[in-house]
Amino acid sequence: QKQLVESGGGLVQPGGSMRLSCIAHGFTLAYYSLGWFRQAPGKEREAVSCINSLATTTYLDFAEGRFTISRDNAKSTVYLQMDNLKTEDTAVYYCVVNIDCTGPPSTWLAPDTFWGQGAQVTVSS
Repeated sequence: QKQLVESGGGLVQPGGSMRLSCIAHGFTLAYYSLGWFRQAPGKEREAVSCINSLATTTYLDFAEGRFTISRDNAKSTVYLQMDNLKTEDTAVYYCVVNIDCTGPPSTWLAPDTFWGQGAQVTVSS
């Protein structure tokens, strides 16, 4: 059974760091492009980052230089390392499997994209 299980969310102070992990059960992860999305309270869901099967990465402007996406196919895990966090990074973060990183972020999602359950990240002093 395919399932994405996220971990690593919580409360962090501005300027702090946090790493999210997402274990993909039931997938041969090497075949897929992976990514992270987020949704802040009262806002639309937005893409954060994407990593394809060759480990080529793409970041939205707000994440560039602060966030790092990575993958470990042997562990069926995708990570999002977030540094220098800001209060505006507060959101529920979702990992996704089976997306297309080749176009603009608005085109990444597919009808059969798999979603994690979400991890709450709160940046507050």
